[in-house]
Amino acid sequence: MRYIIGIDEVGRGALAGPVAVAAVCIPKGVRIANRAFGKLRDSKKLTAKKREAWAGFLKDHPRVRSAVARVYPRRIERMNIAEAANLAALRAFKKLTTNYQLLTTRCAVFLDGGLYLGSRVSPSTSSQPTQGYGGQAGRMAVKTIVRGDEKIATIKLASIIAKVSRDRLMTRLAKKHPRYGFDVHKGYGTKAHFAALRKHGPSKAHRLTFVGKGAKVARS
Repeated sequence: MRYIIGIDEVGRGALAGPVAVAAVCIPKGVRIANRAFGKLRDSKKLTAKKREAWAGFLKDHPRVRSAVARVYPRRIERMNIAEAANLAALRAFKKLTTNYQLLTTRCAVFLDGGLYLGSRVSPSTSSQPTQGYGGQAGRMAVKTIVRGDEKIATIKLASIIAKVSRDRLMTRLAKKHPRYGFDVHKGYGTKAHFAALRKHGPSKAHRLTFVGKGAKVARS
């Protein structure tokens, strides 16, 4: 059997929390749909309620396999956000193929624009083939697709799983760092978030290179 894998990330532009990447696999030719949820869309075009509904549906679906990987703020600071996202993509891919014992030479892999398996290997941001994985160059199709979350069903599924996974984590972080409102803005740079940073300084959950290297760290 051949498989289609979609990979997408969330949290690239956030001021706090990890960057999260999901990898989703379905058998080639299988269409994932649920009339009760409406048309399958990228996570950014769904309400939080619809995303949660989709995530529950996908978790229980017998033909859907998924894995999530995260890279946290201190590692993001040591690398950079692009390399951190690519590292998370590679980890999610490895986790998916290992957990479900997928033969990678029977998989076609599609990543949303800007993501690559481990590092950027093509100077183009269009739909160009990239490398094979694990020494299998030329035997496993890997493509980075500009606006892939609008075009490829498995990338849309990955975007939903990544978003729900990270949002749940940020809600948990809100209990640990209650002064910042992570449960509301999920770590992104809203006016309320910037106001909290000015008042309290960054927490351990913040990316210091994003909020200012000279900021005094508040150990909240």
